[in-house]
Amino acid sequence: MTKKDFQAALFDLDGVVFNTEPQYTVFWGAQCREFHPEHPGLEQEIKGMTLVQIYDAWFSGELSEKQALITERLNDYEAQMSYDYVAGFEAFIHALRSRGVKTAVVTSSNQPKMEAVYRSHPEFKGLFDAILTAEDFDRSKPDPDCYLKAAGRFGIAPEHCVVFEDSFNGLKSGRAAGMYVVGLATTNPTDAIRPLCDEVISDYIKS
Repeated sequence: MTKKDFQAALFDLDGVVFNTEPQYTVFWGAQCREFHPEHPGLEQEIKGMTLVQIYDAWFSGELSEKQALITERLNDYEAQMSYDYVAGFEAFIHALRSRGVKTAVVTSSNQPKMEAVYRSHPEFKGLFDAILTAEDFDRSKPDPDCYLKAAGRFGIAPEHCVVFEDSFNGLKSGRAAGMYVVGLATTNPTDAIRPLCDEVISDYIKS
């Protein structure tokens, strides 16, 4: 990273801590082909959207009755997903914590999803000083609410926080919060996310 004087590092989850985005592409590809066959590639367009945003945009009206079914499918899918850390993440976060940097997960994932994460990685909670999930926010990304809440949890000013994000909405959220933004090119191409962040990395090995 270019700047070294941060007091808090705030991480999105999917595509940032865990390399799970390809698995979500498979899941949403199946749902989109079933319910929106007229819109090929929709699973790519909804990357970075929260479940509520996806439902509001694509599963409202006549498809509202399908939301419960899709949620059940998603919960079952997430319970058996593989949660593999992005390369270099564990060493990177240990290095941050050894320097006294506060660490937090700031994710739109809900508690059932997080329980699956905790089962897969019993050490996960010990990597972070705070874990903020969908239940903690009034407004979803790209609104800055979630990142401002995380900074407030630590009593640290936004300009002393660095955000790690991969999605367009997440990057916009970090920017809107007035924080230094590092984009992970794990979900979208480097050139696509570069205008929305201060620097781009592919993983944490050289960070």
